[in-house]
Amino acid sequence: MRPGGFTLVELLVVITIIALLAGLLSPVFRSARQRARTTVCGSHVKGLLVGLIAYDSEHGSFPYGYDSRRRTPPPGGFPGNLMIDPIGWWWFHLTGAVRGGATRDKDLVRCPSKRLKDPMLKGNLLAANYGVNRALCKNTIASSPFDPAYVGEPLSATNVRRPGSTLLVVDSGYSLICWWHATAEPPVTLGDHGIEDTAYVPGLEINKDRILWPGQTADAIAGRHPNKTVNVGYVDGQVVVEKAGALLVEQYDPNAWDYSPLWGPR
Repeated sequence: MRPGGFTLVELLVVITIIALLAGLLSPVFRSARQRARTTVCGSHVKGLLVGLIAYDSEHGSFPYGYDSRRRTPPPGGFPGNLMIDPIGWWWFHLTGAVRGGATRDKDLVRCPSKRLKDPMLKGNLLAANYGVNRALCKNTIASSPFDPAYVGEPLSATNVRRPGSTLLVVDSGYSLICWWHATAEPPVTLGDHGIEDTAYVPGLEINKDRILWPGQTADAIAGRHPNKTVNVGYVDGQVVVEKAGALLVEQYDPNAWDYSPLWGPR
């Protein structure tokens, strides 16, 4: 009569089968997690977009991308790193997307799929989450090397000729972004003027030739979502999953770039 229990050979066979199954299923689980994070990211972009559009409806314009004039601490405290980020209020404070200091009060502006390795950036709310189009959400002051087109009063949806194809908010390397960050030949060299100068569209092929902040490389080049896609919120309220390459701005002569209508209001 055979004694109870498994023999050593039977145990080895079972362990081998489990290991094989784990190896086969691991990519499936990883892919499922990626898709889940992409879905959550899309819902974040939608929530931010609703807040931006509601602000425009109430105030007659979109919020400032960055408002340096406010001296009181913003809701939830300073969102960046004092060593590298300017102090002030940001568009997500003005729309109420960040209301308090608890982690859950900031979840809407955190991309669950970002890939940052630098500890200085991981907790930075301004880095590698979502960015607004500076052509619409302008700044109160110039931020070198950006030209005066991004300083002044913010625009309204009524200023946008093609709201269904003009970007308002997107997965981004920094909280402010513009078409300069999505072209291989921007008007000036990018990356030499502070971290706000290293905004990028995650997964865009040209990022491999960009000057990036330490720790941004994986996020900028490999992208965040499957097939190097990004979540884009348009002025008309729609959120679309786009290939990063669809946001690329091409230069068609030595001094001109085709950035409209995606990145420009007109």
